[in-house]
Amino acid sequence: MAIIKIGSRELAPLFMAGLRSLVASLCLYAWMKFKRIDLFPSKIVLLHGIVIGLFFGAEFGLIYVGLKYTMTSRVYVLLYTAPFFVALEAHFLLGNDRFNSWKAAGLLLAFGGIVILFVKSLGSFHSTALPGDLMALAAAFLWGSTTVYIKKFLVDRASPLQTLFYQVFFSAPLLFALSIALENPVVSALSWTGGFSVFYQCIIIAFLSYLVWFELISRYPVSLLHAFTFFTPVFGVLISGIIIMDEPISSNLVAALIMVCMGMVLVNYRPTEETAAPADS
Repeated sequence: MAIIKIGSRELAPLFMAGLRSLVASLCLYAWMKFKRIDLFPSKIVLLHGIVIGLFFGAEFGLIYVGLKYTMTSRVYVLLYTAPFFVALEAHFLLGNDRFNSWKAAGLLLAFGGIVILFVKSLGSFHSTALPGDLMALAAAFLWGSTTVYIKKFLVDRASPLQTLFYQVFFSAPLLFALSIALENPVVSALSWTGGFSVFYQCIIIAFLSYLVWFELISRYPVSLLHAFTFFTPVFGVLISGIIIMDEPISSNLVAALIMVCMGMVLVNYRPTEETAAPADS
């Protein structure tokens, strides 16, 4: 998030997000050709790929623009409410992922954290952070909706690498179209700092980090890897928000961060089922 905010000092946010998706999709295309992976196994996969690409583009458009109005640390906390939207939507749209008491407790904790985070913004009608906070929350909803859509329509039709390609490839036209309509100029300056920001977003994050993640998934249990995602908002707030951007840390931000992380643990908790059958009498 900090890298995005640094880059937006010189490049328009929607244009920068579109450039990120375009470069990452070209790199992924070359990698998939090298691995001999089909881009579009069928027309129905192509259709679903377009849908998740539009979701992905809208999500990152909101993140990039929202960072102009609010702190990176707040965006990290709000963005990682996505698992709670997944839990709610999955209950109604996925037959094998029903709501339970653990998820309900996690949602209540996360909701409490969001309320705490919004208290100061809602108390001031002139708060400049509120639009950015709402955009980050909307981006979390789109992230969760994309996850549920993929689980429902694409998980059995496309590989994770194909799904990633669809998201970045089909999001680029949407982001560039929005940039042309809403942003002028798209480049106000370009220094070494801005260039590094774009390179880091395109190559390190949108291409290499995702490839590494999918490689880890293929080698290690998903449940083990998923546990480490609980630390993402924590490190995001500490490194991006406090260390890099030197943003002030407030008590309501810390409380919201703790409650959202605890909520994530509860929402993803899977109680051990008893495997022993009752003895015959």
